[in-house]
Amino acid sequence: MPDSLCDVPGLRVGHAHDAAARTGCTVILPPPPAIAGVDVRGSAPGSREIEALKPVRLVQEVHGIFFTGGSAFGLNAAAGVQRYLEEQNLGFDVGVAKVPIVPAAVIFDLHVGDPKIRPTAEMAYQACCEASTAESRQGAVGAGCGATVGKILGVPHSMAGGVGMASWRHGALVIGVLAVVNAYGDIVDPQTGALVAGARNAEGGWLDTQAYLRSHPFAPARAWSNTTLVLVATNAQFQRVEITKIAQMAQDGLARAIRPAHTPFDGDMVFAISCGKEQASLLAVGALAAELVAAAIVSAVRAANT
Repeated sequence: MPDSLCDVPGLRVGHAHDAAARTGCTVILPPPPAIAGVDVRGSAPGSREIEALKPVRLVQEVHGIFFTGGSAFGLNAAAGVQRYLEEQNLGFDVGVAKVPIVPAAVIFDLHVGDPKIRPTAEMAYQACCEASTAESRQGAVGAGCGATVGKILGVPHSMAGGVGMASWRHGALVIGVLAVVNAYGDIVDPQTGALVAGARNAEGGWLDTQAYLRSHPFAPARAWSNTTLVLVATNAQFQRVEITKIAQMAQDGLARAIRPAHTPFDGDMVFAISCGKEQASLLAVGALAAELVAAAIVSAVRAANT
């Protein structure tokens, strides 16, 4: 199995999608207890339960993370994840019920397939039922089914985005990353500096978005909605404020692999989860997470375009 978020012990990933409509969803089900944080850099995010992830909030644990297509419409599908988790007797115990805490975030894929078909609660429930500790698929699966990259000249000049993963281990310590890549900018391999995917010119060659911006600084941007969503998971033990800092450090991976990143037209978000008892330095995990995020982004577009 290639490097996968599922290399983190006990963590399950599930995908469901409608290939014809080019939309789908991805669920991440961590082993309890899972402490999560988030860092939002994009100017156009779509999400739910993000406020609950602030370090000062009451509920510290999450029971799932949900990434979906369908723009804001897709957020309704998170109800399917909650239904599944409630059936498993998982959630924040309020006495009369256990309430599953499922932070969710969306990408905009309405302009790629059928804009009237979006992920549903039933699709999300299916993704939960199919979630596995051995999931390793990348490319146009789950929430990445309708993802695209390189959209400065619009979708007709873009290339496929998708889901990518990467992982690292040292002894018993594991860090894993899953990225849903739907960026406005181009994707660059930070190891070589070479373009891997992005906007194409009229002849079908590389446009090079960064170079285009240098030569067209006053050209109106085509504000097609975009977003890259990332989950970093580790079996190292961290508190909420620490795992939030790791999410913040991991954002560097987007800046290394997406050119430009964190634009006014992206809703970039990085979630991070601690779901284990291993010991590791926050500095090391945050720095390595950024490397893995960049690798997962590159892996996503390579898988989607082969």
